[in-house]
Parts: sequence; C-alpha cells; structure tokens
Amino acid sequence: MRLIEKVWFNNHPAKWLLVPLLLPVSALFGLLSSLRRLSFKLGLSKSVKLSKPVIVVGNIGVGGNGKTPMVIYLVELSRSLGLTPGVISRGYGGQAEHYPYLLDSSSTAAEAGDEPILIQQRCQVAVAVGSDRIASAELLIAKGCDIIISDDGLQHYRLQRDIELIIVDGKRLFGNGLLLPAGPLREGQWRLPYSDLVIYNGEVAADYQRSSRGNNYPCAQMSLSAVELCNIQTGACISIDDFIVLHGSVNAIAGIGAPQRFFDTLKVNKINIVEQQSFVDHHRFILNDFKGFDGNIPLLMTEKDAVKCRDFCQGNWWYLPVNATFNDAELQLLLDKVKAVTNIT
Repeated sequence: MRLIEKVWFNNHPAKWLLVPLLLPVSALFGLLSSLRRLSFKLGLSKSVKLSKPVIVVGNIGVGGNGKTPMVIYLVELSRSLGLTPGVISRGYGGQAEHYPYLLDSSSTAAEAGDEPILIQQRCQVAVAVGSDRIASAELLIAKGCDIIISDDGLQHYRLQRDIELIIVDGKRLFGNGLLLPAGPLREGQWRLPYSDLVIYNGEVAADYQRSSRGNNYPCAQMSLSAVELCNIQTGACISIDDFIVLHGSVNAIAGIGAPQRFFDTLKVNKINIVEQQSFVDHHRFILNDFKGFDGNIPLLMTEKDAVKCRDFCQGNWWYLPVNATFNDAELQLLLDKVKAVTNIT
C-alpha cells in the first residue's frame, strides 16, 4: 500500500505532515467540484437525457469499492427482465485507435482497459469505452441496447441518469473523510443522500452503523461470493474445495484498488497463501512481474488481473471470479427501481 493510502485509510503518523500540506489543494479541488456541479444544476452547463434509461454505478472515493461486480449483477438482472443491456466505461488504462470504441472478442485490455474487458468476457454484453460517455451510450443504443449501465461516471454530470447507485467499501468506508488529495474522496459524504441507493460492499463496522442511524437515505449491503477457481490458460473451472485438495497452497497477486480484500477472501475460503504481492490498480502486467514466485506453486489472481495475463500465462495460473449477492428484500428493491425506469410491470 502506498504511503498516501496509509494516511487516508490507516491513520499513519505521516498524516501530521502530509495532510496539512495537502489541505489547501483539497480545498481548491472541493471548490472547483462544487462549482462544476452547481453549473449543471443551474443549467449553465448542458446535460443530456438519452432515449433509453441510464444506471450509473459509481463512488464518491477512489477505486476498489466493488463497482465491477455490481455492474455485472445489473447486466444479469436486466436480462432477467427481458432487457438488452449495454455497458459504458471510461476504459481507464486502455488506448484504442478511435472512440467510442466498441469491444469485440478480439479486444484487449491494452485497447479497452481491464474492467471493460472483464465485463465483456464474463457477460458477453455490448461494451463501449471512451471519455465521452454520451457518445458511447448512443453507440450502444444504435446497436439495440434498451438500458445503459455506466461503470463509474458518478461525477460525469453531463450524462443524466435515471438510477444512481453509490458503492462504498464497508471496511474502508470514507477513510479520513477528506477530499483528494488529503483524503480519498472525490465528493464529500453529503453526496450520499442524493443517490437512489447507497450500497455497502461487505459488512460495515458496528461503530459506523451506530453513528449513521440518523441517515435518511436508502442503503443496501452487497456481499461478494466465490465458489470456484478458473484456469487462465484453459478456462477450466473447479470448486474451491477441489482445488484445495489438489493443489494445497498458492502464491497470490492482486493489482486492484483494495488488494487486501482479495487476500482476505482467499483466507476466508481456507486457501493457504505462501507468498503474496500487491500491485497498483490497473497495473499493466508483464511476465517479468512474476519471476520471484516459485513456478511449481499455483499462482492465483483476481479476474481483473487475469484478463491482462492471458497472452503469457502459465499452465498453473488461476483466477477467482466473484459474484455480487443481495438478500431477497434488497434484490426486490433493485428490481423495483429498474422496473420503474423501464416501465416493466
């Protein structure tokens, strides 16, 4: 974990030096962000209403909150209602020849970014990437999509949205509560009541639950479940229990926003880790990144990392797909929201 992240989330002593230095920049960031939001609210900046409903899945802080599993969940939820969803994304880390860029079976993470590739390969859904989310959405609508799911884009106010979901890491929450760069937040916690639903990824600390009882905005809790491991090279999948019997221990890597969450998931599922290594979010992997690991021990990674390793993966490299789950009441809440904006009875 980088030092600044330790300051944001772990109360590192370096906060006494870094936070005072960065607070003026955070104040400027907050002012510019507020003026931009106000500009759209007053109609001084133009926002666009699309011909099809839009669901934005975003967060008020830095990455690693669980947006991608939620997007995948919404794709399948929409399909269960007879809809044809399409996904738009910024495509962070990708460099396509043109934008908006429509993914196909030959697209790579170098072109489209890791998360769009993961979503497209997992769901076989139409995905378009580009900084102009409206252009990406209109491309998907022209291709026959009747509901658009935006992976991130909470602060992309130019795009009007019918449903707005804010994902919050239940463990890290809002860190020190400060705006970037002194803290991890793009917008303050005041933003939460303006969304349609705040979704906490994982159990929330009891002290936070007690302090937030007065909140008057709807909340839900999402859990991420894992039941199998998949071989990157062959695509073959086996249950976690069978994998443990066959292979025992693993080495593990994670290049995501909250890598410890992945390592903790492995431990919860009783997968023994010999060595583990974290990389920065969206790290572009090369084979040399793995030279320090014992090649005789299986290497386990996230699904997001696996899409960037397919061209050079070894036979004993595996990934752990995870799925978002909700209780029945919260599932019904999501269903009702999607039905309301799509006029499904």
